[in-house]
Amino acid sequence: MEENTSTTAPSNFIRDIINGDLETNKYEGRVHTRFPPEPNGYLHIGHAKSICLNFGIARDYNGLCNLRFDDTNPAKEEVEYVESIEEDVKWLGFDWDDRMYYASDYFNQLYNFAIQLINEGKAYVDSSTADETKDMRGTTTESGKESPNRNRSTEENLRLFMGMKDGEFEDGAHILRAKIDMSSPNMHMRDPVMYRIKRATHHRTGDRWCIYPMYDYAHPISDWIEGITHSICTLEFEIHRPLYDWFLKELHLENRPQQIEFARLNLSYTVMSKRKLLELVQEGFVSGWDDPRMPTICGLRRRGYTPESIRSFAEKIGVAKRDGMIDVALLEHTIREDLNKRAPRVMAVLKPLKVVITNYPDGKIEELDAINNPEDSSMGKRILPFSKEVYIEQDDFREVPPKKFYRLYPGNEVRLRYAYIIKCNEVIKNAEGEVTEIHCTYDPETKSGTGSTRSVKGTIHWVSAEHAIKAEARLYDRFFVTEDPLADKEKDFKDLINPSSLEMLSNCQIEPSLANVKAGEKFQFERQGYFCVDPLSTEGKIIFNRTVPLRDSWAKIEKKQ
Repeated sequence: MEENTSTTAPSNFIRDIINGDLETNKYEGRVHTRFPPEPNGYLHIGHAKSICLNFGIARDYNGLCNLRFDDTNPAKEEVEYVESIEEDVKWLGFDWDDRMYYASDYFNQLYNFAIQLINEGKAYVDSSTADETKDMRGTTTESGKESPNRNRSTEENLRLFMGMKDGEFEDGAHILRAKIDMSSPNMHMRDPVMYRIKRATHHRTGDRWCIYPMYDYAHPISDWIEGITHSICTLEFEIHRPLYDWFLKELHLENRPQQIEFARLNLSYTVMSKRKLLELVQEGFVSGWDDPRMPTICGLRRRGYTPESIRSFAEKIGVAKRDGMIDVALLEHTIREDLNKRAPRVMAVLKPLKVVITNYPDGKIEELDAINNPEDSSMGKRILPFSKEVYIEQDDFREVPPKKFYRLYPGNEVRLRYAYIIKCNEVIKNAEGEVTEIHCTYDPETKSGTGSTRSVKGTIHWVSAEHAIKAEARLYDRFFVTEDPLADKEKDFKDLINPSSLEMLSNCQIEPSLANVKAGEKFQFERQGYFCVDPLSTEGKIIFNRTVPLRDSWAKIEKKQ
């Protein structure tokens, strides 16, 4: 991870805490963070915010950041998820060097710490059923009830816990609980579960263990073992913090890390729950975790988002103490900002309509200069072939135009970008009355770049019919029809999926310079938006995913403000 020499890192309450700790030399000048994903799904844009925060803080303070997999629930974890998380973190531009760890690395230590708590009378084995445990827990307004097993002797607790580890009991027969306070107003402090019996093959430890620690127990100890100073997590863990601190204190651990919570990312027209995203995948509402409509990092990557744009987005939204909804238009704005500077401009007609230029010489081919990116002159120019027949967009022609329609209609003139002014003279229709072809004439004195002073109000893009390459385009829209698909608890969020979230166009015509594009390459289709070559493209079938349209509503909002 590169050192950040900038002194303009944005201030926030987390940095204020760290600055205060550095002033008091709390951790002897160290700053050590971690990103601790559960390998039970693919990372999404909310995780990207946390990745940027944790690795970014370590970078800015010349500290360290670990990647640690919280693999304490083998029933839901897979190597596939581990590998995808590694790929996503690296793609975002961060590196953990040699500091990739797993909670399972510490299973022996966690077990021994549990023995220590039992010996000190701070943990006990409970043989109550799940329903009994739930009933005894109480409510937010009523205290819980102590388990009849709470005062078992140390010897019996040790015997039972060792028996749990050795596989002597069935799943659910016993649990290990911390002995804290069943009357605590904080439900998480009412003798929380530390271990449960779970016979499931672990992706790293196999069948060695049949008991697994709970997150609230494993997490603070894992942080301490790794020397973490600032354990940064999302706001829903704020109520867990007293338990985090309790385990560290009762185990008499020194140089204890501190947990700091920040608001998680909530993005409009999106769901950010891994459980709900898994539903979408398993029930076939999307093609997979990397479906470009998904807010997963791999989905955004496939759609054409860049790591720079996501890091920029994370910086723009900042770090807050309270939850709020971020407009997805801001995310779209950041990718437009990025691709506007780097994406080559090309011609692509998504819904083609043939135009025959009747007075253009038969067989003549011209080579026209086209600018690759007006934002970056170093990208140079390319050659566009021009011929008697071209394709234009169906939407760029109207037989009966509405008011202020400056594109092509009978008797009107438009400029073909980088080429000539043409005039519509005749409309050809099929037996069903559908327009199939437009006949036009061109003015040979109006060639772009020759000093012609004649101008018209409309300029449209085109592709030479003789040289065009057929391609497929996939146009994506908001995945849900409502800003917050989880707001109405009475509705299934899947019923709010936008039926128009994906439009597939199979007869697109693209300029010949795109003949040998590679997966992941990004372009601006002039007047259409930014597009990325899909990894499923083959030599005989080029597929483009539209990242975002050109229209930027967020930029307009910012300008008004």
